[in-house]
Amino acid sequence: MTGPFSTDRRTALKLAAIAIASTAAIGIPRRAAAAVRVLPEGSLPADVRLGLLKDLDGDFSWQPSPSVAEWQQRAADVRRQVMLATGLWPMPTKQALKPIVHGKVDREEYTVERVILPTADGLYCTGSLYRPKAPPTQGKYPAVLSPYGHWANGRFYEQTEAEFQKELATKAETFPSGRYPLQARCVHLARMGCVVFMYDMLGRADGAPLSFDLVHLFKKQRDDLSSPDHWGLYSAQSELRCLNIAGLQTWNSIRALDWISSLPDVDASRIGVTGASGGGTQTFLLGAVDQRPAAFFPAVMVSTAMQGGCTCENASYLRVNTGNIEFSALLAPRPLGLTAADDWTRDLETKGLPELKRHYAMLGVPDNVEGKYRPFPHNYNQPSRQMMYEFFNKHLKLGHQSPIVERDFVPLSQAEATVWNAEHPAPESTVENELRIVNGFAADQAAQLTALVPHDAKSRNNYLEIIGGAWQTMIGRSLPGKDDVQQENKDKVEGEDLFKFRTLIRLTKRGEEIPTLFFLPRNWNKHVAVWITDDGKQSLVKADGSPTANVQQLLDAGVSVAIPDLLYQGEFLADGQPLTKSRQVRNPREFVGYTLGYNHPLFSQRVHDVLTMIAFCRFSKYEPAGVHLIGLGRTAGPIAAAAAFQAGDAVNKVAIGTAGFRFASLTQAYDPMLLPGAVKYGDVPGLLGLVAPHPLWISGEGAQAPSVVASNYQAARSSDLTSYAGPADKEAAAAVSWLLTGLSH
Repeated sequence: MTGPFSTDRRTALKLAAIAIASTAAIGIPRRAAAAVRVLPEGSLPADVRLGLLKDLDGDFSWQPSPSVAEWQQRAADVRRQVMLATGLWPMPTKQALKPIVHGKVDREEYTVERVILPTADGLYCTGSLYRPKAPPTQGKYPAVLSPYGHWANGRFYEQTEAEFQKELATKAETFPSGRYPLQARCVHLARMGCVVFMYDMLGRADGAPLSFDLVHLFKKQRDDLSSPDHWGLYSAQSELRCLNIAGLQTWNSIRALDWISSLPDVDASRIGVTGASGGGTQTFLLGAVDQRPAAFFPAVMVSTAMQGGCTCENASYLRVNTGNIEFSALLAPRPLGLTAADDWTRDLETKGLPELKRHYAMLGVPDNVEGKYRPFPHNYNQPSRQMMYEFFNKHLKLGHQSPIVERDFVPLSQAEATVWNAEHPAPESTVENELRIVNGFAADQAAQLTALVPHDAKSRNNYLEIIGGAWQTMIGRSLPGKDDVQQENKDKVEGEDLFKFRTLIRLTKRGEEIPTLFFLPRNWNKHVAVWITDDGKQSLVKADGSPTANVQQLLDAGVSVAIPDLLYQGEFLADGQPLTKSRQVRNPREFVGYTLGYNHPLFSQRVHDVLTMIAFCRFSKYEPAGVHLIGLGRTAGPIAAAAAFQAGDAVNKVAIGTAGFRFASLTQAYDPMLLPGAVKYGDVPGLLGLVAPHPLWISGEGAQAPSVVASNYQAARSSDLTSYAGPADKEAAAAVSWLLTGLSH
C-alpha cells in the first residue's frame, strides 16, 4: 500500500488490535454462523460472568485500604453506593418533624412514652422513648437509638416459658425480666442516664401501614402493581427509582436521629446506635450514611458470611463488590463494638475483626473497635448487653464504674407500649397507603431532578456530582487500564482493500472475554469506530461475512471498525435465542434485590464490555487519532451513552440512536434492560446529558434534543449536538456521514 497513511502488511495485521465496536448477535442463522463466529460452533466464551451469580450467602471477605488517602476515596465511593441503593442519593426532602408523644408510663428510675413520628407522606416511625428521671451529669443527656431487628412481635417481644428456661439454664439470662431482652437494654441504658428510643422496623409491632407480609415475606411479583402509572414496592418501577424497604427503613432511622438530636435535653454529640440481627443491619447502615452518631454496637450481624436474608436488608447495588464488614469500616474512626454468636457471625474473631482492627489502627484509633464471640444461639442476651453497656459507658462518657451490672425491671405490657389507640388510630395496611408512600417519594425525586437541570458551569458541576455520580455507581466500573486488556486473534482474512480478523478481546484481571470481528482497511486513517446494535455483529455483516454498506462506508473512508458481541448476545448464547429474562439467584422470592444487590445489572455488564473495547483501542501502541462510538437501537443507544460518559476523553465522536426507548416503560422486574435507578436519575435524556461535551449525534428523540440534553450542552459550552429526525431506514447512513465529517484521511 502507498500513500500518507499506508502501512506494510505486517503492521496492518498488528493494527487489528486497536479497533473496537460492540453489537449483539441474537438468533444467528446457521448459514451465516461461520461468517460471524470467533469461537468454534457450540463453544461459549471463557467468561467468568457466565458462571454462578453471587448471593447473600457468598464470601464477603474484606481487606483494608493500604493508606488513609486511598481509604478516603474508597469510603466516598462505598458511601455513595449505599446511599444510592437505599434511595438516599440525594437525600429526600425533609419535612418539619411533627412527633406525637403520649401515654407516659412511670417507673421508679425512668419513664417510657409512646412516639408516633411521621417521616414522609403516609410513612411513620413508631416506638418507645425511655427517659431517665435523674438529672443529666454533663448538662444534657446522651442518647441511644435502638432499632431491634426481626424478633417476633418487635418491641412487644416476650420469650416463651420454654425458651426462657433454656436461657436461664445457659446463663444467657439471670432475671425474670430477661424474658423481654429488647426492653432490657433500653431500661438499663436509661438507668445509666441515656435517653433511649427503641423504634419499630417497618411491618413489625406498630410499624404500620406497610404490612409484615409485604415488608418481610414478599414472594411474588404483583402484576396489578407493575404498570408505569400504577406500581408498588418490589416492582420494576420501584426498582427504577431505588425505592425499597431497606431504604424506607433507613430513612426512618435518619428521621429518628433527626428527632432525638432535636430534643432540648439531648446532647447531639453523644448519640449511640445499637441493634441486633436486622437491627444490627440498620445500625451500620445508619452509620454508613450519616456522620452524626458517635458510637455503634451492631450485635450478631457483621460477618464475612451471610449478609442478611430479609427483604428489608437487601437492595439493588447494596453489596456489589462490598459487604457488611466494609460497611462497618465506614463507621470509623467512630467507636465500633461487635458481638458474634453460634450463627453466621461465629467466625468474626478470625474473619472480619482482624481486618477491622488493622483498619482502625491505620486511622490512628486502634482502641475504637472491639468484638467478641460467645457460644450462644443468635441473640442479644445479657452477656452481650453487658458488653454493650461497658462500650457505651466508655465511648459516650457516661461515667459509671465498671463492671456495670444489669438489674431486674418491671416490663411494659403490650397495652402499655403500643402507640395506637382510639385517639391515635393505626393507619390501615392497604395498597392505597402503600401507593401513597411510594408516589410521595417518586414525586420528590422528580422535583429534585428538575431542580438539578444545569444552566451554567456551576450547576452543571452539581449535575455531574449527583446525576453523574449516580450513573457511575450504577455502571460500577471505569475505563480499564492500559495493561488490563489483551487480544487473541483466532483467524484473519486478507482482501484486496481490507483485513478481517476474528479475535477475542480479554479483560484479564476480571476474567472476561469478548468475541469480536475487526475490519481494518489498508488505507487506515488512524480512526476507529466502535459500533454496537441491538442485534449483534450478525446485523453488521452479510451472509458471506463481508461488511454491510454502512460499515463499508466507514472502511472506504479509512476508518477501522470492530464489532463485538456483548454479554448474553451472539456467541454468549448457547442456543442462539434472544435473552428475554435476566438471570436471578437461586431464591424463590421474586425480589430483584436478592440478585442485583450482589451482581451488576446486565445493562451495566454490557457497558463494561464497551469500556473494555474502548480501552483496548485507545491505549494501543499505534496511538489512534480518534476512537468513535456508534450505538443505534433501544438497547445499544443507552449502552453507548453510558459507555461514552464513563470513557471520558478516551472517546471522541458519539452517534446514538435511542429508538425513543425509556426505562420508564419497563414493567417486568427481570427485564434484561432493567437498570435500577435509571428513572430516578433522568432516564435516557438524563444519561444523554452526561455525554456533553462530546460531539453527539442523536436520533429517536425528535427534531430537537430533549431539553435536559440541550441544557447540559449549553452549560458545558458545547454546540456539538446534532439531532436527526429523518427516516428510520436512513438512520445508520446519516450517523456514518456525520461521524466522517471532519475526519482526516
